[in-house]
Amino acid sequence: MSLIKVNLPGGEDFYTQEAYKVLRTNLQFCGKDIKVIVVTSHGENEGKTTVAMQTAKSFAELGKKVIVIDADMRKSVMAMRNTTAKRPGGLSEVLIGIKTLEECITKTQDPSFDILFAGKYPPNPSELLGSEYFSNLLAQLREQYDYVIIDTPPLGMLIDAAIIAPHCDGSVIVMGSEKLKYRDVSAMLDQMEKSGCRVLGVVRNKLNSKMDTKRRMQSGEYTAQQEQK
Repeated sequence: MSLIKVNLPGGEDFYTQEAYKVLRTNLQFCGKDIKVIVVTSHGENEGKTTVAMQTAKSFAELGKKVIVIDADMRKSVMAMRNTTAKRPGGLSEVLIGIKTLEECITKTQDPSFDILFAGKYPPNPSELLGSEYFSNLLAQLREQYDYVIIDTPPLGMLIDAAIIAPHCDGSVIVMGSEKLKYRDVSAMLDQMEKSGCRVLGVVRNKLNSKMDTKRRMQSGEYTAQQEQK
């Protein structure tokens, strides 16, 4: 296993970190049976990858053993944008049998926080995610970790999150675009519910300023708030 450093935006910002602690607490209150969580959004650039990794980091700070799976095997930027990893092997190689899971799990500077990167882009990502191999992989990781957090492509653009969802205990929807329409959000929530996966809540991301964040926190409306279903 290689050791890499994770670099996340907002890591030094007090209000941002407090918001993730609130999100972490809300997820814990969802129940002990919530271990495998899928994170998605409607479109690109809404911050779902950062939310997934910050949430994992927050759990790791409690001493929980956490792994993030980068399930975006189409155009992932996790390794390049958020870590010091250089062309790591990952999920695609494990699912097609080129490498073992142990060979592809990457250790971070936090001993409780591991990552399984997307790996090389395969021609059939949806088929791989819907395979028995992926289901078995999650079952194995469920036994090894306290939390498994899966970052997926945007559900408003691709079906991958809905394919993964039946194998998960719950889902978190990240909303980081002011241009989202009600019908788009409603369709996305319907798709997740049809998969049989419980929608745990919605993270409102990308507020305009620190002062806005502070005001929302003081009023109880957090940056990373969960809306219970």
